[in-house]
Amino acid sequence: MTVQVRQQTKTPLWRNATFLKWSAQLFVLALVVALFALLVSQALTNFAQSDISFGWNWLSSPTGVQLREGIDINPDSGARALLVGIVNTLRVAISGIIAATILGTLIGIGRLSSNWIVNKLATVYIETIRNIPLLVQIFFWSAIAVTLPALTADDVGEFMFKASNKGFAYAWVFPGLGWLPWLVFVIVGFFVGRYVARRRKAYQEETGNLGHGGRYWFGIVLLFAIIGWFAWPLLGFMQYVFGAIESFVDALPPIVFPIVVAIAAIISAAWWIRNFFESRRTPAGFGKMTDDDWFRVIFTGFAGIAIAVAAFVIGEFAIKTVAGDTETVAELIRTGFGNFFGWLSAAFSGEVTTIVDATQGVVREGGPLVCSKPAVVLKGAGIPQFADTGMVVTVPFFAIWTGVTLYTAAFIAEIVRGGILAVSKGQTEAAQAMGLRRSQYLRLIILPQAFRIILPPMGNQYLNLAKNTSLGLAVAFADIVAVGFTVINQTGQSLPVVIIWMAFFVTMSLSISSIVNYYNRKMMLVER
Repeated sequence: MTVQVRQQTKTPLWRNATFLKWSAQLFVLALVVALFALLVSQALTNFAQSDISFGWNWLSSPTGVQLREGIDINPDSGARALLVGIVNTLRVAISGIIAATILGTLIGIGRLSSNWIVNKLATVYIETIRNIPLLVQIFFWSAIAVTLPALTADDVGEFMFKASNKGFAYAWVFPGLGWLPWLVFVIVGFFVGRYVARRRKAYQEETGNLGHGGRYWFGIVLLFAIIGWFAWPLLGFMQYVFGAIESFVDALPPIVFPIVVAIAAIISAAWWIRNFFESRRTPAGFGKMTDDDWFRVIFTGFAGIAIAVAAFVIGEFAIKTVAGDTETVAELIRTGFGNFFGWLSAAFSGEVTTIVDATQGVVREGGPLVCSKPAVVLKGAGIPQFADTGMVVTVPFFAIWTGVTLYTAAFIAEIVRGGILAVSKGQTEAAQAMGLRRSQYLRLIILPQAFRIILPPMGNQYLNLAKNTSLGLAVAFADIVAVGFTVINQTGQSLPVVIIWMAFFVTMSLSISSIVNYYNRKMMLVER
């Protein structure tokens, strides 16, 4: 009997699945890079033919931009102007997300209420608000605000609240003398209270007696806040610590900062790769790695090296400052870190923070927090205007904030309603059988389960709200888009401004998504 041994033939490359998969991914990557290079080359060619310059010097040069509101209404550079627009956009986005979440949750619960009036009011709100275009709603709220009475000479004085066609002014609490040391006491109290609350929760689970963890938590934070109000000068020694750090940072050579970024990028990539391999470990050893797994590992390593190289390249870029000097990016980063620690040193030194009384013209010192009332004063040629005290909400801010908040809340309400209905009805019946009130079983049983379903689609609404803030341009709100258009008109640098817009909105959207995904993972049921 003859035994024939069949020789194993090697699979041709055009039939090798691994080769084809990698080739396809590398081809797509090369195609994207080539397309990007083509677009950049064509854009530069068009700029040259149209005699339009492309550069970044306008970031540090005075642009002559004047803004209606923000942290700086007369910015001294293009970068400062865009920073004002970014802060205004974040003010609307962050406060709008918080308000829309609370309002949408309440309305979503109200639509499930057995009370006929509450149910119908919630239904009318949802069906009306979400079916009217957002831009129309923004114009509506702007029109409502501008019909308010104008300020007159009879309005001069201090108020707790004042509404006019110039906006809404109300009393507000601002940081005062020693606010940062006092905040340290509050933060320490927060973590101490959190630890005690967890201990009380464990006690409740062990004994069945009420632990009142939330009350302990709140009480401890309040206690530390009261102690810190009087004891904050004890942290005055920190000014010398931060002052020493400032001097140390200023003495560092600029090359240190690209080196730190490069080392951090490489260590982060190595840490991720190590954890990835550990996640594939089995009792019998490492499991088989798929092509996609190897692609993730290689891409992570390549990204770490690319970021390390980019840190050195970008760190050597020379930028002209507002003062007319030329400094590298690394030197500017060193200056920024030094200024930050200098600010901390001044904050812990107990420098006097003053609040000017607009009506009497006197100066009064405050504590860690100072309540400042709005005031109406005569400016210029006797024109009544709001003073720089209190909190003033301008008409554009009111219109865009109210519009996006109410609009997003209508969609969140429907998401909340759907999430609650997705929870088994038996959960409600069991809670009622235990004698829990509606507010109790909603807060303790239904909503915690419903939010596992609610959170992913709610994250999409957060993203929509953040991006819809760009509609503030329609009512002259000084967000990053409106400020960017003003900078374009002053400097002609359209493409750099658009690149900054894209980078900002991508960063903001990814940040919101990361936060939502983090809480979504925290709320997932752990399977055994």
